Amino acid sequence: MSIPNDLTALALPTGSRLVADETESRLSLDLDGEPLIRLHLASEPELLVQLEQGFDHPDGDALHTACYWLFARDPACQRLTWQLDEVPVDALRNGLLVATGTSGQYRCERTLFWQLPQPWLGQSLASSYPQQMVISSGKRHPLRPVKPRGEVYRRFDARLGAWISLRTLDIDHDLERFNRWQNSARVASFWQEEGSLEQHREYLDKLEADPHTLTLIGCFDDQPFAYFEAYWAKEDRIAPFYEAHDYDRGIHMLVGEEHHRGPHKVASWLSALVHYLLLDDPRTQRVVAEPRADNGKMIGYMQGQGFYCEKEFDFPHKRAALMVLGRERFFERCELA
Repeated sequence: MSIPNDLTALALPTGSRLVADETESRLSLDLDGEPLIRLHLASEPELLVQLEQGFDHPDGDALHTACYWLFARDPACQRLTWQLDEVPVDALRNGLLVATGTSGQYRCERTLFWQLPQPWLGQSLASSYPQQMVISSGKRHPLRPVKPRGEVYRRFDARLGAWISLRTLDIDHDLERFNRWQNSARVASFWQEEGSLEQHREYLDKLEADPHTLTLIGCFDDQPFAYFEAYWAKEDRIAPFYEAHDYDRGIHMLVGEEHHRGPHKVASWLSALVHYLLLDDPRTQRVVAEPRADNGKMIGYMQGQGFYCEKEFDFPHKRAALMVLGRERFFERCELA
């Protein structure tokens, strides 16, 4: 049984620590030093998981955590088959497990697992927000929820061995950092937003007051490295250039810290950013972006994460590539670990 990620411990967003003792046929998981679950493993050819005696009445959290470990240590694993003596009512209800045609057997599908919002998602105001259509600036769109504050997403990237998290931008706290990033020659060549602290405060104040845009800071191990803008496409300048759906989200991306550049880092933060937006509101079926058409490096990175270029088009200020990633495609090829 191939195990690409040679894990012995895995941190959880709750602050707990998961430690494993694993062989080809057995897995023992301890949570914060206490036994959580003991499993027998068999490949035939897909992974079959059975509970050891004494751990045959697991709660939902134990099942979820075990699935997380098994998917994290093998990003190529697409499903787990659980052999259970009791019907896992809660796990069936929330989609963690799906019944099979075999008595006592249940599947956990990677494509379903990563759509479960907890524990990765912080407070979400969008997911349960009712729909009411409104018109603003001549555009008809759903009324948007109040924007969140603070940390909105956190996940330990097993391949990097680092936390990837997203928090909302705090203008007073982040202004100097944002100003430094925007005034670097590399960033300015694509964003064209060089300016003073006062100009950048005005820029961020405008976005703060805009209900269709959420400003985010990306962090590795809680150290800020990037700035993102997540917007509702229906109300954005991109809407006239494609058939925008009511809950499409768009992204603008800026990596400010040089030591966090590179394809392995992009794979981590771009998948996390898309993951957050798809979890934030399950009605979101597509994430779009419009990088400059001549930004071949970023377009290549995005294609590596499942985006495709639908077309090129002309904004007043740039020739852009319309990059699109659908919900189904993201979760079907989901390589989160």
